[in-house]
Amino acid sequence: MKKDKRIIGKILMVLAVLFFYLPIIFMVIFSFNESKSLTNFTGFSMQWYESLFNNREMMESLSTTVSIALIATVVSTVVGTISAIGLSKSGKIMKSVVMQLNDFPIMNPEIVTAIGLMLLFITFGVKRGYMTMLLAHICFCTPYVILSVMPKIRSLDPNLSDAAMDLGATPWQALTKVLVPQIMPGIVSGALIAFTMSFDDFIISYFVTGGGVKNLSIMVYTMSKRVNPTINAISTLVVVLITVVLLVINIVPLIKSRREKKNEKVVS
Repeated sequence: MKKDKRIIGKILMVLAVLFFYLPIIFMVIFSFNESKSLTNFTGFSMQWYESLFNNREMMESLSTTVSIALIATVVSTVVGTISAIGLSKSGKIMKSVVMQLNDFPIMNPEIVTAIGLMLLFITFGVKRGYMTMLLAHICFCTPYVILSVMPKIRSLDPNLSDAAMDLGATPWQALTKVLVPQIMPGIVSGALIAFTMSFDDFIISYFVTGGGVKNLSIMVYTMSKRVNPTINAISTLVVVLITVVLLVINIVPLIKSRREKKNEKVVS
């Protein structure tokens, strides 16, 4: 009976993995298709990648997406980390109220946030474009960073920074050399979530942009109305980019830990 359950569990796991990854594999394969067909592979070709790099509008949307994602990630990570550290030193009532407000944008449907930000920019007469999209991305990324950093801060001794200052450290040194290294995993995970949310966003970006400024999601949406295999090419490049980033993030700590173990062995 137990063996049957294990077999069924493994089969379900394999089916789930196939369900998630087969479409991505299918997309990668057809990005090298010779014809425009999205269902019939007629031969290997790099023409859609050539078309992608020769398409000025597509490359501009890609650069806009990457630049906004990077800037929004850096700003929201800094703001979110400082906010989380500040909340850890606040009273229970203040912390509870702020955390409730922080959770509200996450629980809110994106369409509501998008319309709210659009009305905000229109009310104050802000011309919609690159800056409004950047501000919107910072706005919805920051709560995710706070949620990622707060559990790490809760797990620390609340007197850690005070102990560091008692031993002669300045407040800045206590923050950068004692507190931040301890909560670095939470900061990194928050930054990764912020980058992914910004890079992937469509609904909010669509409502707050203007002046011909498009990110990749908006560009793909406009291209999806007609058959264009260039979509497969740009999507494949994004998958490769994200895969490389994830590999680097996971491999670098392993290399560091192995070096530290080797150094400890040499010293001992």
